[in-house]
Amino acid sequence: MKKHFLICLIFILGCISCKQEHKDAAVVKNDPIVWQSYDETADLARTQELQNTRMHLKLVNSKVRDKNDIWKPIAGELNTFSIRRYKELLSQILEKDIPTLQQSIKDGAFTYEELTLFYLYRIANIESNNERALNGVISLSPDAVSRARELDKKDKNKINNYSVFGMPILLKDNIGASGMKTTAGAIALQDNHTGDAFITQRLESENAIILGKANLSEWAYFLCTGCPVGYSAVGGQTINPYGRLQFESGGSSSGSGVSVAANYAVGAIGTETAGSILSPSSQNSVVGLKPTIGALSRTGIVPISSTLDTPGPMTKNSIDNAILFNALTGKDLADTKSVMVPLFDPEMITKGTVKEKRFGVITSFLTDTLYAKAIEKIKTNGGTIVEIEPDQIGLPGFLTVLNIDMKNDLPDYIEKHAGTSVTIKNIEDAVAFNKLDTLVRIPYGQQLFEGIVADATTEVALEEIKNNLETISRAYFDAMLDEHQLDAFLSINNYHAAYAAMAKYPALTIPMGYTTSGEPEGLTFIGKPFTETTLLGLGYGYEQISKERKLPEGYEE
Repeated sequence: MKKHFLICLIFILGCISCKQEHKDAAVVKNDPIVWQSYDETADLARTQELQNTRMHLKLVNSKVRDKNDIWKPIAGELNTFSIRRYKELLSQILEKDIPTLQQSIKDGAFTYEELTLFYLYRIANIESNNERALNGVISLSPDAVSRARELDKKDKNKINNYSVFGMPILLKDNIGASGMKTTAGAIALQDNHTGDAFITQRLESENAIILGKANLSEWAYFLCTGCPVGYSAVGGQTINPYGRLQFESGGSSSGSGVSVAANYAVGAIGTETAGSILSPSSQNSVVGLKPTIGALSRTGIVPISSTLDTPGPMTKNSIDNAILFNALTGKDLADTKSVMVPLFDPEMITKGTVKEKRFGVITSFLTDTLYAKAIEKIKTNGGTIVEIEPDQIGLPGFLTVLNIDMKNDLPDYIEKHAGTSVTIKNIEDAVAFNKLDTLVRIPYGQQLFEGIVADATTEVALEEIKNNLETISRAYFDAMLDEHQLDAFLSINNYHAAYAAMAKYPALTIPMGYTTSGEPEGLTFIGKPFTETTLLGLGYGYEQISKERKLPEGYEE
């Protein structure tokens, strides 16, 4: 009897101890995460030795922002999330696709709140370390954790695994989101308090969690010429995790690309005018979709060109890209280009294959080892390869389209969407504002902005240029797609981004591998308008036979 009593007592005490240990782990307060500035001289000097002159940097970190301000709004929340719990979740969250994460939450492995805290802690932990920091994020939402906590009250068994419900998403910082500033990386907009962009509303209506804002090339890389891709005065220099201060981050959705690559979020939303999703996606070994113009709304996004601009999803895999794209669609009456894209079941993407599909490849590109390897894999797995060597054609007046559109579209955006603290009204004001402190506001100059001011092209001439460029670009692709009955045209990175932009055709880039120096490349699928689901299926099929994406070395924890 006495022995039995002792056994019971030991068992009870053990249970109390376990419960207390779990409780202690849950309420443990971590040391505050603090970033300290450092002498950038040595890092900057090393970039001067690089062959790529656009990587000759003048600064790494922003001169107008303390990085600690990024996670200051969520510091209290971070204190409730133990380092031990973060490490426990690493293997369950890193590189996992949305259906896997949703199932893990249903199985009780973690909650939406923990998923959100995991990413917030990861961002602050990496960005506070000057040897690992990527300058991928400009701001974090103070409401993300409370939003996740509310979603945890829902019946998780009713949640579709192929949905964005509870999934933390980053927005490029030219996309409006209430509660956070929309800066486009520019000091002139650093206090721009806006409402939600249309696509932000779409994400929130689908119960996605807006985690924060991603860094970008300032003014979507339409400010200076020959300047570093991924630099903004507000966010600093975005850094490629596959080669810190060695490889370009791509742009202008630079922060979106590096953040997805380093697993700062489930996915991110970028924007593209001509290459700004395809470039950073391929440079950071992630999947990026540049949709058909009109498939996704542009309302509430800081513009370059109402002719060519579009947002698009950037993710670690095709299935997540399809889920995000599906959540973003919806007709916007305020956007004259917007159309209603039929909703689809993202799970259908998993039936995608390259078998018995026809692909056009450029013969001269086959000298690229990774491209040749990708094409051979497609061929080996039942795809038909049609080699083509199209004539080289120019795009006369392309820059004029961007110049005049931005001259007209920026004032319209400021009038309808910018916060009251924004003092500039147009490009001329922005140029004058920047000249008041060139070293801080425009260390690499503003040649493109000055070109916008100087461009006197008339509206009649502009329309002629637009129509001509669209005709040229569509004829370029159609000659191959129609004549050879192709399912997709295959390019590299953003090599054909300008043509796809002017044709208003969709393009999807998928990780294709890494060069001998470790720099990522992407295989880019281009198709006819509103064939996004077809491209995503083909991309999924290619992923299954290649599986080239790898987590960047040094970011496993």
